[in-house]
Amino acid sequence: MNKLSSLSPSANASPIKVTPLALSLLAATAIVAFAGTAQAQTAAPGFSISVFANGPAGTSNADSVEVVGNNVFVGYGNTAAKTGGSGTSTIAEFSRSGTLLQSTTVDGHNDGLRYNAATNQLWAIQNEDANANLVLINPGNLAKSAPMSIASVNGGGGFDDAAFVGGKAYLSASNPANSPNTGVAIVLATPGATTVSTTPVLAGNSSATPLNAGAPSTLNLQDPDSLSITMDGRVVLTSQADGQLVFVKNIGTASQSVGVLQLTNAMVDDTAFGGTSNSTLLVADKTTDKVYAVTGDFNSDNGYSAAQDSNGLNGSIGTFNANTYGDGTLTPIVTGLGNPAGEAFLSPAVPEPATWGLMIIGFAGVGFMAYCRKSKPALMAV
Repeated sequence: MNKLSSLSPSANASPIKVTPLALSLLAATAIVAFAGTAQAQTAAPGFSISVFANGPAGTSNADSVEVVGNNVFVGYGNTAAKTGGSGTSTIAEFSRSGTLLQSTTVDGHNDGLRYNAATNQLWAIQNEDANANLVLINPGNLAKSAPMSIASVNGGGGFDDAAFVGGKAYLSASNPANSPNTGVAIVLATPGATTVSTTPVLAGNSSATPLNAGAPSTLNLQDPDSLSITMDGRVVLTSQADGQLVFVKNIGTASQSVGVLQLTNAMVDDTAFGGTSNSTLLVADKTTDKVYAVTGDFNSDNGYSAAQDSNGLNGSIGTFNANTYGDGTLTPIVTGLGNPAGEAFLSPAVPEPATWGLMIIGFAGVGFMAYCRKSKPALMAV
């Protein structure tokens, strides 16, 4: 029976008077109950989860997460349209303890935020559904370039994410217009003054080696999404609605090869690789607008995917072995999330250059004192 109907008065009951104050209290109780349910995360044995950072005032839809040195950058899509034309997104910088340091805005809906170590620039990619643009950001002061447009390569869709391999930049082409997707799913990207030129690298209907039972031998990527890189250098493209992870070895070369893992129990957004027992996995949740910190005994051979079930509900972080693959089932390490999206591993703190200098001076001083102590008895014996 519907709970609301069970509260309706019977024919013989006295009318129930509900005052404005009572309505306010009921509404407040409902909101608190909902908020509590949305944040009831559970970690598997050996793991723990806590809030790393709340979204800055006025932001929403926490999405991409990137780590540069000791600082963390988060892209908030806010309410900007995914096809461009209205709204702005926020790029915020946090300390490794979760303190907000500074922020800036970009035109459009940010969905990809990656660091290019070769040029010391953050790549902010906007408008994954159409009319995409790229903004290059200096991670030190958040100075940014003018938006550079990226022409669609799949019938009108946009671009979602970036990966950097061998000094080259690759973008995932999202929201294809056709099925089968005969357009391009990954491109080589070269920024110019006002536009980004692209070269096809992976077609949406490429041949692929099935990595588990149920995986196709010919792709039909209907939802190309995030990009990441395994420890051995393979680029991994998630096709979210298809429930697939596409592994591209030797990307952009004559020996490029493709394998596909068909997931059995989830659709995935970002997948992070390279975690160790000393790492913290940062996960952005679009539903709560929070970034969570997951700690535990991570395995560098494993992928850790931000996932939802096939109905787009029940957010979780699931893991799989990136070498043996298994049957495509993600083993959850965290459940109770809303809509987890961006991920990045935060390694133990790296000393700043000035700190390194002080440490070197300190080590030299200790060494000198040890030398003096060792030499003193010899001098006294003379």
